[in-house]
Formats: sequence, C-alpha cells, structure tokens
Amino acid sequence: MPRAKSGVKNTRRRKKLLSQAKGYYGGRGRLFKAARETVDKALQYAYRDRKAKKREFRALWIARISAAVRALDLNYSQFMNGLKKAEILLDRKALANLAYHDPKAFSQIAETVKTKLAS
Repeated sequence: MPRAKSGVKNTRRRKKLLSQAKGYYGGRGRLFKAARETVDKALQYAYRDRKAKKREFRALWIARISAAVRALDLNYSQFMNGLKKAEILLDRKALANLAYHDPKAFSQIAETVKTKLAS
C-alpha cells in the first residue's frame, strides 16, 4: 500500500495560512510554523479587541457627555437620571454626538432635563 501524504490538502491549508500572514516581518510571513503562531495570536487579539473597542467607545461617549453637562451646571448621573424622568430616549452615542457637533441642541436637552429635575 502506498504512503498517503495528503499533499494537496496540506498544501492548500498551508497556503491559506501563509496568505493570512502576508506582510508580517521576516519568517513570520514565510515560514509555516512561525506564521501559524503569529496568525493564531493575531486572531486572538482581534477577538479580544472587538470587545474592548465597544468598552472604549462607551467610555469616550460618557466622558464627552460628562464634560458637556458639567459646563451646564449638572453632573453626569444627574443628567442621565433627568433624561429618564423626562422620557428622552437618546442613547449615549447620540448624546455624545450632539454634545460634540451641536452644543446648542445639547444645551436645550440639558435645560429640559434641569426643569424636569427641579419639578
């Protein structure tokens, strides 16, 4: 019985992995073992950082809202509580966008929140 080397399958598998490692420095882009380790680690980082990206953006939005609200004599938690009481259904991304690009509209929302908190 002849020895089976699974040549075509192995070649395709290696070519696929080496194409994923294209552009890596030195042997990491050319040698199969080094490329496999590097690609595996890169995929781990990509998975982890897709989750971290969401956290980082939420933190950025909160910081922007907080800075804009502090200028209007409120703090972040009071503002968010007032939004809920005023039944304004804007998420943090939209609020941060308003605070950054349209401060006048954001200040109107903040005034609405202040009146709701006062009553």
